[in-house]
Amino acid sequence: MSLDDAIAEMKNKILAVSPGAEIKAVKMSDEEARLSVLAPAGNLDAIKSATLQPAMDYLNKDGFDIQVFAYDKDAPPLKG
Repeated sequence: MSLDDAIAEMKNKILAVSPGAEIKAVKMSDEEARLSVLAPAGNLDAIKSATLQPAMDYLNKDGFDIQVFAYDKDAPPLKG
């Protein structure tokens, strides 16, 4: 399995529980990726539940560190 395969699988898991989610994947290295997910607030727990164990499995079995950060798409932007 490649990192791209793992990212694609993780995206499918996210979209299965939150079909309208917007997902941006950034590869940090050949073994590490970050997925930023914008989804309705009601779907955030489902996304976290659907991705936690697969993320651990990718790390332990394939050596891929895939981090998933889910955000409420309707939350107002932070003002700094």
